Amino acid sequence: MSLDRKGVPEEPVGSVDELVAYLASGGKPREQWLIGTEHEKIGLQADGLRPVPYEGERGIGRVLEAVAERAGWESVREGGRVVALAASGASISLEPGGQLELSGAPLRTIHDTCREFNHHLELVRSVSEPLGILWLSLGMNPLHEVGDVPRMPRVRHDIMRDYLPARGELALEMMHLTATVQANFDYADEADMANKLRTAMGVSPIVSAIFANSSLAGGKPSGFVSRRVHVWRHVDPDRCGIPPFVFEPGLGYRRWVEWALDVPMFFVVRGGHYRPAHGMPFRAFLEGGFEGERATLADFDRHLTTLFPEVRVKRWIEVRGADAVPPDLICALPALWKGILYDDQALRGAWELVAGFSQAEREAALDSVARRGLAAEIAGRPALALARELVALARDGLGRIAHAGVLDADERGYLDPVSALVEGGKSPGELILERWEGDWQRSPRRLIEYARY
Repeated sequence: MSLDRKGVPEEPVGSVDELVAYLASGGKPREQWLIGTEHEKIGLQADGLRPVPYEGERGIGRVLEAVAERAGWESVREGGRVVALAASGASISLEPGGQLELSGAPLRTIHDTCREFNHHLELVRSVSEPLGILWLSLGMNPLHEVGDVPRMPRVRHDIMRDYLPARGELALEMMHLTATVQANFDYADEADMANKLRTAMGVSPIVSAIFANSSLAGGKPSGFVSRRVHVWRHVDPDRCGIPPFVFEPGLGYRRWVEWALDVPMFFVVRGGHYRPAHGMPFRAFLEGGFEGERATLADFDRHLTTLFPEVRVKRWIEVRGADAVPPDLICALPALWKGILYDDQALRGAWELVAGFSQAEREAALDSVARRGLAAEIAGRPALALARELVALARDGLGRIAHAGVLDADERGYLDPVSALVEGGKSPGELILERWEGDWQRSPRRLIEYARY
């Protein structure tokens, strides 16, 4: 979950036009485009492989405090407890089941964002290992059920726990058991935003297949290669999935705002206090207020962070479809998307891959990918063949962008792990399942040793 944004105006909003202008204000010239990477980690106690509570000297609260002490991050508190950290455009936030999420700073190159990620991992390991806590590079907690996982002390999570189960039968699994890696990208103007959003939404099932990595759940095979993708299919139809309007004529800032206005809110925040919105759509808040309060841009910005489609717009584009994966694939995820979204030729080629799909085929693709990963079919084509084409487009795009690093002429090397994966023909979750049933002999310890960061 995103932290509440600082610096967004708190003055009341008077019209939908102001919300449209707010999204338009995110446009940037190409030379200013940046990348942000977000990734979540699932924690376990190293000795008994139990979920980690918030409280105590070996709790997640202590991890956050230790990171703040060692690295000088600013603590964000709720009810006197540290629930997040912030520094230099980045943040570390606490998810409902104790997952930790790094929301990385906006950076220019994959070299920069991968360096940031590796530094973050070293920092978290350095404070966690003395506390007997380890972190997993998996899209879902492989050993525990929802009822096993301690609740973290955040009011926003309590409100969501009250609201979401009535909307989707697996909402609590999403909140407490899943982990993802995401990336954020800029757009130049409305037409560029629409092209990127449409293309990213179209190819998102292919990316989900490449990174499918949640084949174990509750200590046994989950029946899926990505149970996380399946879980997200049963969270809240109002705010999740692949909205059909993205592929219709007229996509632009206003169309996204109009959709967001009709999605029910979770809460309204005033003075740091969360008030449940009881399912009021943002449109009703804008037009009539809520408990004596008028809607502000900060409210709308916060509302945008509670919409969970496969790709979303928040003055930038956020791609959301991948399971958490090992470190080399973490760096490959933003590289893959950068090669597609920041190169015009690759963007056109990626759209051509999926332009002819119907909405029914796009929806069926997510279900098939959840079950089978790269062995899925998407609109009658093998997901593996589409994945190979998409990776090739991204590689060519990164070559044309040619952002050099200290030793590398461009960023194509970050795609090597994903290129090897698609050439091998199996998603990470398929490989884990094979080893679980094979040389690991269904040993949780061997799984954890393999999957720990």
